[in-house]
Formats: sequence, C-alpha cells, structure tokens
Amino acid sequence: MGIGMSASGTPAVAASGEEIGPDGVRQPGGEVHAWLPGQNQTVCGLALSRTRLRRFPHVRFDYLGTDVLTEADAVGWICPRCLAATLGRRGKEKHGWVRDSPRP
Repeated sequence: MGIGMSASGTPAVAASGEEIGPDGVRQPGGEVHAWLPGQNQTVCGLALSRTRLRRFPHVRFDYLGTDVLTEADAVGWICPRCLAATLGRRGKEKHGWVRDSPRP
C-alpha cells in the first residue's frame, strides 16, 4: 500500500481539466493525479484548492506505468509520484530482490 493510503481507500482521480463523455458523464482530462475521497490533497501531496484540480470521485485511478497516452486521449499526463504511491510493491516479499545462492 502506498504512502498516505488507507486500507479501505480506493484512489479516485483529480485532474486539471475535464470533458463530457459520449454518455454525458464528466471525464478527467489534462494532468491526472490520484486522490482519496474525503481528503483535500492528492496522493503525491498537492493541495486540491491551490492547484485547482477538479475531483472525479466516480472515476477510479487505475493507470499503470506502462500506459501509453496519445494525442487522441483527453488525459495528457499521469503523475509518476501518484503512480508509484498507488502501485506499491508488486510482490509480498520484504525486499525487491531474491537471494539465489544463500550462504551455508
């Protein structure tokens, strides 16, 4: 679990812009950050009021570091600090490495 994330908290999206989707629902656009509903800042520590980020509690922050953005996407940039905080450690191991040949 990432920094500032609670056990029950599912991160939503806070973005610098918005557009209306074909179904009439607001969708994030521009610069995208992870945000925990009920807090006044993003996961990476930006204050929502000072940065004028719009909240999208109905949109989950489910981006990956391997996502490729094109000019056709409304989202132009995904915060790497928010990505790192929401992805956390991939495995359950204590370290990011494994000893292949332990000493006797």
